[in-house]
Amino acid sequence: MTTHPQVQQARLLYEMCRPEQSHELIGRRLAEDPDDHQAWVVLGQCLLTLGRPSEALAAGLESLRLEPEYLDAHFVRGVALRRLGRLPEADAAQRQAIRIDPDAWGPRRQLAELLLELAPDRPEEALREAREAVRIGPDEAQPWETMYRVASFHERTETAEEAVRQLLRIDPTHTVAVTVSTEREAARPGTSAAKAADTYAAGLAAAPGSDQLRKELDKAVYRMLRGTRWLALLCLVMAGVTADIFPSDGQEPKELPIHLGTRLWAVCLMAAVWGFGAWRRYRRMRTGAQLTVRALVRREFWPRVVLGQATLATLCALLIVAVPWTDRLVPQILFWLGLVPNLLSITHDRDKI
Repeated sequence: MTTHPQVQQARLLYEMCRPEQSHELIGRRLAEDPDDHQAWVVLGQCLLTLGRPSEALAAGLESLRLEPEYLDAHFVRGVALRRLGRLPEADAAQRQAIRIDPDAWGPRRQLAELLLELAPDRPEEALREAREAVRIGPDEAQPWETMYRVASFHERTETAEEAVRQLLRIDPTHTVAVTVSTEREAARPGTSAAKAADTYAAGLAAAPGSDQLRKELDKAVYRMLRGTRWLALLCLVMAGVTADIFPSDGQEPKELPIHLGTRLWAVCLMAAVWGFGAWRRYRRMRTGAQLTVRALVRREFWPRVVLGQATLATLCALLIVAVPWTDRLVPQILFWLGLVPNLLSITHDRDKI
C-alpha cells in the first residue's frame, strides 16, 4: 500500500505537533482525491488534536467506508468515540483494531484505559492489555504512561513505580513521570517549604507543561510566605522582652527608656532572624522558585496579606526598640497592633492557595 507524498508530509507535521498545518495540507490532498482512505485518517487525527471529535469520527468512518480493514481508521474511530463518551462502541472499535493487528500497541493501550471506566472491578484485564502494549512497544512512552495509569488506578504500587522509571528512561522530560517523581520527592517527611519549592521548580524546569507542578510550586511558596510571619512574631516578642513592655508581677520593671546598647542589640538579633531565616534561604533557592515568589505576591491576594502581616509585625517590633520610649502605653499598643492581625488569620489561611 503506497502512501501519497502529501499524506506523508501531513503525517510528519502532525507528529511534530503542528496539527493546524497538517490539517490544511491534508485538506488539499482530499480535495484532489477524496477516496484516499489514509488521508481521511490523518484528517481524523488532526481533528482529534484540535478538539473536534465529532468531525474526527466522521473522518474515521469515511476511511472505513473506503477500506473496512484499515487498522488506523478503527483506532481513530475508537478514540473519537471515547472522547464523545460512547465507551462501549469505543471498546468494540479498539478490539476490532487488535483483531486486525495483534502487534499494534496503540489499540491495546486505548483498550486498557477504556477498561478502567467500563470494568473498574476487573483489574486483570486492563493490566493484561497494558502489559501487552509495553511488551510490543517497550521504548515508546505512551504504553508506559498507560501502564502507570492502570497500575495506579488499581493500586499496584510496584508496577506504577516501574512505569515511572521506564518513562524517565525513555523521556527525562515526560510530564507525567516528572510530575509523579517530583511530588514523591517533595512529599518526603521533613521536607521544608523551601526545599519543596526548589524541588517543584526543578521539576517544572524539566516539564514546563505540568500544571500540577505549577500548582504545587505555588503552594510551597505560599507555605514559605506563611512561615515569615513566625519570624516576624519572634521579632515582636524579642522587642517586647527587650523594652519590658509587660513587666512581671512582683518584679521591679526596667527603667525607661531602655539603654541604647540594649536596643541596638535587639535590632541586630532581629536582622539575624530575617537574614538567616528568610533572606539567606531565599537567595539559595533556584531562580524558578524566586520568580514564583514575586509572581505569586503580584497576582494572588492571600500571599500579599501574609507578607503584609509579617511586615506590619516587624515594623512594630522595630518601633518598639528603636524609639526611646518613656512610657509603656504606646509600645504596648504597637505590640498588640503587630500581634492581633497575625493571630486572626494564621489558623485558617493555610489552604488559600
